[in-house]
Amino acid sequence: MSNPAFTINPAPQVAEAGVIEALQSIVVSHLSDNLQRLSGITGLQRIHGSRKLVGTAFTVKTRPGDNLLIYKALMMMQPGHVLVVDGGGETSNALVGELIMLYAQQRGCAGFVVDAAVRDTAAFAQADFPCYARGVSHRGPYKSGPGQLNVPVSVDGQVIHPGDIVVGDEDGVVCFAQDRAQALIEAARKTAAVEDGIKAEIANGRVEQAWLAKVLGPFDL
Repeated sequence: MSNPAFTINPAPQVAEAGVIEALQSIVVSHLSDNLQRLSGITGLQRIHGSRKLVGTAFTVKTRPGDNLLIYKALMMMQPGHVLVVDGGGETSNALVGELIMLYAQQRGCAGFVVDAAVRDTAAFAQADFPCYARGVSHRGPYKSGPGQLNVPVSVDGQVIHPGDIVVGDEDGVVCFAQDRAQALIEAARKTAAVEDGIKAEIANGRVEQAWLAKVLGPFDL
């Protein structure tokens, strides 16, 4: 019998390996620039060390402070999925900790993006398991529901759909639909090439620089 308190949709297809590999070498800021600087998540803390987060969103919507549906999500996830949790931004209770992290690692999970609190932060740091969270709390969660799996969720005001690609580094997290990936990869590589040219110009030590003139020119300054 179905339970109206829970919505459980199938796991989304993970992104192609070539796309994931290409995104490993692209910084979030270059993706953000080519998303018109309107998208992305800036309000979460990076709980782990320095490992890049790249994967496919497996979304969970929970009641604030409750992680029951996260357990179900972990059993359904496939290697390459990112656990994306809309916990309403509530930080009184941690929704994930070391035990969930260890199980997720065994399942091939690429990382966590949690709009709520986490705990056992030393374990995340030691494992360097990608985890972005709203905050930290030693208090554990409730486990009664309700909840939803693989529905559109909101994390820090950013709508994330199941199956979206999620990329995170030291500057924050961006997400986008899989069908936009190739175009964004190409655009971000062009951005990187332009910046490499600017870096080379800066290295010449001259006060007058073409990249500065381009910005200031319209203002006749």
